[in-house]
Amino acid sequence: MTRRLAALAALLLLLAGCTTGPSLENQGEVTAPPGDSHHLTIGSAGFTESDLLAQMYALLLRKAGYDTEILSVANRELYEPALESGQIDVVPEYAATFADWLNAKANGADADPVGSPDLAATMSALRELAAPRGLTVLDAGRAVDQNAFAVDAAFARKHGLKTLSDLGAAKLRVRLAAGDECVARPYCLPGLRKVYGIDVSGVDPKGVGTTQAKKAVQSGQDQMVLTTTTDATLDAFGLVLLEDDKKLQNADYLVPVVNRSRAGGQRVVDALGALNPVLTTTDLASLNEQVDSWRRLPEDVARSYLEDKGLL
Repeated sequence: MTRRLAALAALLLLLAGCTTGPSLENQGEVTAPPGDSHHLTIGSAGFTESDLLAQMYALLLRKAGYDTEILSVANRELYEPALESGQIDVVPEYAATFADWLNAKANGADADPVGSPDLAATMSALRELAAPRGLTVLDAGRAVDQNAFAVDAAFARKHGLKTLSDLGAAKLRVRLAAGDECVARPYCLPGLRKVYGIDVSGVDPKGVGTTQAKKAVQSGQDQMVLTTTTDATLDAFGLVLLEDDKKLQNADYLVPVVNRSRAGGQRVVDALGALNPVLTTTDLASLNEQVDSWRRLPEDVARSYLEDKGLL
């Protein structure tokens, strides 16, 4: 184990064992200039999509001349402080979710959300929150992993449904398979009713995008399921996404976040920025499928994709 990984392991053990103690909020604004360390550690949140992105980042940075390694830290409460301290140098994040997370950390759990469907506004808020922590948020690309709603493909064909507006206009009564929190969260049941006028009879608490939830829609027990835009298994259940045409969901575009003093240099920006015009939401769903359904290794899938796109 390298010194940096040993130090990170100690940090994670300390954070995992402490529920109280000095906050990073009290350490003052971080103002170090952009840096360019030769050795970079890329963090993954430990799920398929994050693993794939971390592998792509590592490969692109290696091509740019850096030594890279990947560390899986499954909890944002642990990896974000490690990113601030420079124990982790780069992580793939989601713009609106990370903006709201940093906002809650800085201003309390009851702070008004700053993430929104507006990508420009979300990125502005995110960068403003990240900068005092010594973090730089690089540009967002084309891929977005946000909440989405799917219905049975035959149901969609029968009623001519392509968008959530179509469903609202059809005046069809639907039962939604989702998590318990959907009842109260504005992007879920309240938003479907208010923004789209969809007649949701209730929420079947089977979780977000779970097999159980999808089977409930497939069987007709429920008519719609809450999932994500990069769900790789919808075809297997005969389901299709309905377009969020009025932009109810927040702008959870993929963004690299870096420790400014170690990975804020232009070479890192250029290396990771090469992915932005290439990787799409559809691509990401396909890559997830190759790992989750075809049982391919994330590193192999990431390398093949980058080679196919001429990035390696």
